[in-house]
Amino acid sequence: MTNRPARRTILIATGATGAAALVAACGDSGDSGDSTPTSTTAPGQDEQEGEQLATTSEIPVGGGKIFKDQHVVVTQPEGGRFKAFSSTCTHQQCTVSTVSDGTINCPCHGSKFNITDGSVAHPPATQPLPEKKITVDGNSIRLA
Repeated sequence: MTNRPARRTILIATGATGAAALVAACGDSGDSGDSTPTSTTAPGQDEQEGEQLATTSEIPVGGGKIFKDQHVVVTQPEGGRFKAFSSTCTHQQCTVSTVSDGTINCPCHGSKFNITDGSVAHPPATQPLPEKKITVDGNSIRLA
């Protein structure tokens, strides 16, 4: 009969080795002489600030364009006037899918919002789309 270690001993030893490797990997202070600052921005927090969304020619007059990754819809209610709103419907948080006939349209339950001010044009939503800040510099539209 061979004397083998108990199962518990093997699990404890394996766990301790794994933990030691993890601590060693995480314990690196990163002080390699590289003075490059690290980002302190949490995911989704201001990471899109200043990001160019589109050129002014990409946004049709009387319509708009949805930017899914940035969760924003940019509209041009009249020539040279641009507005931006959250692309998340205020009814049940679906992402709006189209901009047509002067409205921003949600596919989930049919809510529609005005491209001029984000107000509800057709329920079931009861709250307007929150406005987003953008800047237009020359022909560049950016998140503010």
